[in-house]
Amino acid sequence: MQLIIDLVLILLAYVLGSIPFGLLIVKLKTGKDIREVESGRTGGTNAMRAAGFWAGFGTAMLDILKGAVAVWIAQAFTTDSWAHMLSAIAPIIGHNYSIFLPERDEDGKLIRLRGGAGGAPAVGGAMGLWPASVLIILPLGMLTFFTIGIASVTTMAVALFAIIVFAFQASQGNLPWDYVWYGVGAELLLIWALRPNLKKLFAGEERVVKYSLHGWLRARKEAKEQN
Repeated sequence: MQLIIDLVLILLAYVLGSIPFGLLIVKLKTGKDIREVESGRTGGTNAMRAAGFWAGFGTAMLDILKGAVAVWIAQAFTTDSWAHMLSAIAPIIGHNYSIFLPERDEDGKLIRLRGGAGGAPAVGGAMGLWPASVLIILPLGMLTFFTIGIASVTTMAVALFAIIVFAFQASQGNLPWDYVWYGVGAELLLIWALRPNLKKLFAGEERVVKYSLHGWLRARKEAKEQN
């Protein structure tokens, strides 16, 4: 019976992760379909491109929250650490491949499920497993974003930070080692979702956010070259 409950909790976590907050916020604010803007993803970075900073910020916060809530629900109904870990992974899958965002061809055949890259729900999943982790992972993620200025690098860094944080806590006997696998699983999912960005990154063509230190230095260099 408990196994069935655990499976239901993981499925619920996937459904929660599937809620496309970016699409909803951008639609309400601008009337645009975020899937038709820039990368077409539904996460905070693309929401910011489509509807401004606050739309992106609101999307990111809600995407973090849905990852955390999924874990908190699981923790309320089971003591199994693997169920908790998988309930943190499931929202990332739901976010990246949302059941609410099917894309079909002209014949109505399902081509794929749309979504984001998974960075924000990955932060949320870590927060759900160990609430204090957000005080480490989120500031480090913001520092990465506003210095390097590349959203894809920041997204992948989030899961790396989670691995380090959970490995340290597990080595101290404060958390189960199962949680380290959360960071590993999240990293693999993020890398898979960001395959197109990795190609651009290695080719030196990945977008740099102008609000970052990297973006400011690049703009300054380009301005000097033009003068």
